[in-house]
Amino acid sequence: MTTIQADIEARLAAAEPEVEVLLAEVVGGGTVRLFIDHPAGVSHELCARVTQHLAPLRATHALEVSSPGRKRPLSKPDHYRRFLGRRARIRTRHPIGTGNGAAPNRSVTGELVGAGEDEVTVASGGGVVAIPYADIKRSNLVGD
Repeated sequence: MTTIQADIEARLAAAEPEVEVLLAEVVGGGTVRLFIDHPAGVSHELCARVTQHLAPLRATHALEVSSPGRKRPLSKPDHYRRFLGRRARIRTRHPIGTGNGAAPNRSVTGELVGAGEDEVTVASGGGVVAIPYADIKRSNLVGD
């Protein structure tokens, strides 16, 4: 988890305890892109409230707040557990082998088949591969 994500989660914990921060990332130098979820769904009103709660952050960054959409980001072990059986694309910090004899790659797309405390297991076209969470750069669900 990034420092900016931890800061945002701490700021929202009291004000909007049911809001889950799925991913917070700095893009384009000064913009923070924030994907949130809520048990009742994400409305424009909720995005506006979250934006207001993050006023101190808006003093130094542009802020984009939105729902996760179909390509929902996965950034925590619980996210992977919740979506076992679904397809995801995982991009890693270092090339990993998929066990099919192909050259190691930084991207694996396949079905999420396991999610432990330290790694996620993905069944791809070339076999099953375990990827440590610490090695994941970015991950999201993909269409079936």
